[in-house]
Amino acid sequence: MEKEAISQSLKLFIVLSRAYKAINERVNKIIQTYGLNPTEFAVLELLYHKGDQPLQQIGGRILLASGSITYVVDKLEQKGMLKRLACPKDRRVTYAQITAEGKNFIEGIFPEHERQIHELMSSLETEEQVQAIELLKKLGIPAGKF
Repeated sequence: MEKEAISQSLKLFIVLSRAYKAINERVNKIIQTYGLNPTEFAVLELLYHKGDQPLQQIGGRILLASGSITYVVDKLEQKGMLKRLACPKDRRVTYAQITAEGKNFIEGIFPEHERQIHELMSSLETEEQVQAIELLKKLGIPAGKF
């Protein structure tokens, strides 16, 4: 019985990994059609939906190593999509702020992005999506405690 349980766990891991890889690759290709890489899109989307963010915290919010944030912010700043703002209360903190150009850009592409994500997830019925969310949380929360 133990061997069967272990085998089932390994199968789940492989299926979950392959599903994530396939979906992630598809989403990344979609994002590239907007002229951004996935990390640039994630930073821009974060600023659009959550407002100004300290540069030091962006990496944790979008699951990116903090060393890469400066490079991504530089690229978005060069494209006119965001700007840096010094914190008036703490000189050690710098915020990233979406510009009007960045906001217009994300507003122009986000509805199509949402639609395409919905299309990717539509192989599951709404109730199945709710169930999948709950199951994945149940799986992920304890794993994140290591």
